[in-house]
Amino acid sequence: MPSSQSPRCHPDGPIRSRWLAPLGVWAVLVSVMVAACSSTTTGGMVGADRSQFLLVSAEDMNRGAAIAYAQTLGQAREKSALNVDARQTVRIRRIAARLIPQTAVFRTDATRWSWEVNVLASSEVNAWCMPGGKIAVYTGILDQLKLTDDEAAAVMGHEIAHALREHSRERASQQAASQAVLGVAAAAIGLGGIGQSLAGTVAKVTFELPNSRLQETEADRMGVELSARAGFDPAAAITLWQKMGRLGGQKQPQILSTHPSDDSRMADLAVYAQRVQPLYQAARAGMTVPPSPSSPAAAAVPGVPAPRLPAAASPGT
Repeated sequence: MPSSQSPRCHPDGPIRSRWLAPLGVWAVLVSVMVAACSSTTTGGMVGADRSQFLLVSAEDMNRGAAIAYAQTLGQAREKSALNVDARQTVRIRRIAARLIPQTAVFRTDATRWSWEVNVLASSEVNAWCMPGGKIAVYTGILDQLKLTDDEAAAVMGHEIAHALREHSRERASQQAASQAVLGVAAAAIGLGGIGQSLAGTVAKVTFELPNSRLQETEADRMGVELSARAGFDPAAAITLWQKMGRLGGQKQPQILSTHPSDDSRMADLAVYAQRVQPLYQAARAGMTVPPSPSSPAAAAVPGVPAPRLPAAASPGT
């Protein structure tokens, strides 16, 4: 016989419904988060195969990156700041043309990305690689640090590694997940808009900061392997960050705001630069370095001839 008392009027009704209603959403969130864990890369010699949380699609990230990159180039073009020095642009693209084929060691699909490499005239000491292989190198980092080819390769190898590991996608996924979780929690305890306003702060402290250190280490290690396989001295990564540190002064270079440097980082770079030395020596000798497959990827870089590596060339030339 049904109760005459309406469940809505039960003393525990409002409280119970407040907490039980989001349980289904929690279950869905947990299942989605578990399913979203995978690795974007194979390990290579440096072991870059950590499981990652990737909730946001690669297609969405690449589409957004293509738009953002085109906008950046458009703005630079309007200021007459795009590829101003032809010799400098050719130099950077040739270095990239040696690095890009090596990306197949970590993920075979990367050689089919629509790679773009451009130099932006700016005093800012910076460089980056957006998802999908959209690279920009600023004249500030080239001129102020007086980078050798080996050091320029270290910069680009590091930034390319961020794109290979899809670190931007990983951070976007963490942000999206944290906002979803906080939204459910806010609804459960009645915070509403207050809970939503905390999303950015909690996500940054809980998700982004710990992983940013880990992501930097991954990019360091993968970067030296890419450089070594391309025939650039991996030890140049150490001199690069030493130069960066000396440049700091009162105004920190922009790149250091997202790429913090310290003694422990230098020590780790030294270990991994030494580990990939055999790859570097083999590349300089003109040997094929397994398991790096051959790739026509260099042709995807506009205006860059297929890379050649003369064995007699000295490092940094």
